[in-house]
Amino acid sequence: WVTKFSKDFTNSEALKLQKEQGISKKLIGFEMIDRGIPRHDYEITDTEGNTIGKVTSGTQSPSLQKAVGLGYIENAFAKDGTEIYIKIREQKIKAKVAKPPFYKA
Repeated sequence: WVTKFSKDFTNSEALKLQKEQGISKKLIGFEMIDRGIPRHDYEITDTEGNTIGKVTSGTQSPSLQKAVGLGYIENAFAKDGTEIYIKIREQKIKAKVAKPPFYKA
């Protein structure tokens, strides 16, 4: 809705290809279930330990009293409530995919 593909522009071929084939990763929000604060570039893994993405940002939420973050993960794991793990100091810390924004109403 932002880009018109009727005219050529810088990188238009790559974007047209993405539009036709789809993308392999999605930006998701997540909440930590176990104790730990996710940081930029930490690995995101599935329950079997396979790398499925990377954290883009994370912090402790004062209003939720838990750590939250954003990251890119494979589309197959991007559904709300999906159990994922963040690799913090070589340990898998449990988290779940959650829809932002993160606040208590």
